[in-house]
Amino acid sequence: MMIHVFPAGRLCSLRRAMLLWLLPVFVLVGAASAGFAYWTYNRMVATFMDSQMELLAESMVAQEQDIVLPALTGEQIHKWGSYVVQVFDADGHARSNSWLGLAPSLQPAGGFHDVKVNDARWRIYTTPVSEASGSRRVQVLQSGEFRRHLAAERAGTAILPVIILLPLSAFVLWFVAAIMSSAIADIARQAASQDEHSIAELPLDRVPQEIAPLVISFNSLLTRLRDAFATQRRFVQDAAHELRTPITAVSLQLENLRGDFAAGAPAQRFAQLEAGVLRAQRLVDQLLRLSRQESSPAETPVAVNVHEVLHQSINTLITLADQRNIDLGLEETGLPAEVTMLTCSSGDLRSVVDNMIENALRYSPEGGVVDVRVTKSQGKLAIEVVDTGPGIPAELLGRVFDRFFRVPGSDVRGSGLGLSIAQAAAQRCSMRISLRNRDDRSGLVARVESV
Repeated sequence: MMIHVFPAGRLCSLRRAMLLWLLPVFVLVGAASAGFAYWTYNRMVATFMDSQMELLAESMVAQEQDIVLPALTGEQIHKWGSYVVQVFDADGHARSNSWLGLAPSLQPAGGFHDVKVNDARWRIYTTPVSEASGSRRVQVLQSGEFRRHLAAERAGTAILPVIILLPLSAFVLWFVAAIMSSAIADIARQAASQDEHSIAELPLDRVPQEIAPLVISFNSLLTRLRDAFATQRRFVQDAAHELRTPITAVSLQLENLRGDFAAGAPAQRFAQLEAGVLRAQRLVDQLLRLSRQESSPAETPVAVNVHEVLHQSINTLITLADQRNIDLGLEETGLPAEVTMLTCSSGDLRSVVDNMIENALRYSPEGGVVDVRVTKSQGKLAIEVVDTGPGIPAELLGRVFDRFFRVPGSDVRGSGLGLSIAQAAAQRCSMRISLRNRDDRSGLVARVESV
């Protein structure tokens, strides 16, 4: 049966577990030490004081004549532990008493006694009746309160280091647990920084022995995950390369056969076949672009002029816009050149812009309008592509970035990879793509902005 040392719920913490288990032990040890010290010092004080009382009483009995006893005060007796001496004759009558605050009362039997007089406890030694004592008996008394106070004082002095050690130990425990938690959190941060582009084993040089098996197991998982990603990328890349050649050959053959089909049903079937081949060719191109994007190392960020990238992208896609009779334009906002500079990979930024504009051109109806503009709000640079297409249902806006996802009911042929590729490229540029439907009319606003 497994014993759980960590409490459940919000108290499940390494620091709290250490304090929960060790502090009660410290408290119990401290209480036991205090009790044992008090018991030990109480016996020590009692033995020493009893010896002194017996020695004083016997020495006074041995005197041939009475000794004048000095008068004592209550402070001397109860605070400083002075002995009260009472002398009696053979008949038990008091002959002298060193403190008038305590009425003489001879104990019949000799030896030590613990009595209570006037709500105060006293330790008494009475000399026994013997020929050596003659006609006198001596009785020595000491305050029980003084004895208890003295024993408690000595025990408190002994237990003081333990009392100081308790909060100090708690602080040290909390501090050490905090350092251990910080080390574990650092391992967690290293694990969280892993992604499919940079999967590396976690270092073991500063990992505690107790956590090392967990980190080793996690490293083994990371290795298998890295191999799985590499295998997936190789498969996609190899499959795309292998498919590209036969699809290109089929496309060329279709180009040669286009003039052999007469108008009517054969020509329509040929057009459908040609559209399917073009779609497959576009899918292969997208898969190749995706595999290169995932396998290639990140480019060194440089200062990129956004306006120049937009002009290059529009010049590349203007042919597609002309084919669909779409008005594609760049709205100049008058922002100075230094304001429209971004520090990122120029290839990634171009990939983002190309995919956003191409999607807008493909989904806008013939004769539509696609506007591209650069804005700056609250210190963040943003690029917006506004089209006049059908838009996207609100409940599907979050899913269009998934790979191979296409909006149901759309008659636009595509692979469903464009936005996924654009989003990955935007993230490497520390940017974010968001989509929203237009409020003034049908259409979509695609916005990419700095995070």
